[in-house]
Amino acid sequence: MSGTNRADIQIGSSVSIVLKQDQRSGNLTDGIVKDILTKSANHPHGIKVRLESGDVGRVKVIQD
Repeated sequence: MSGTNRADIQIGSSVSIVLKQDQRSGNLTDGIVKDILTKSANHPHGIKVRLESGDVGRVKVIQD
């Protein structure tokens, strides 16, 4: 599932995000959502979240 809809992401979800410095390379970082930072219902590049590790990026994949 892609991470463009805010309703699909809950705190505690396991996700893969792309960090700001990895946007060109496309490297993904896995983690657990701590905070949802995007206020709008959807975002074409992915909902911005903070992981429990402290990393901030846009959700590319929501893992089941």
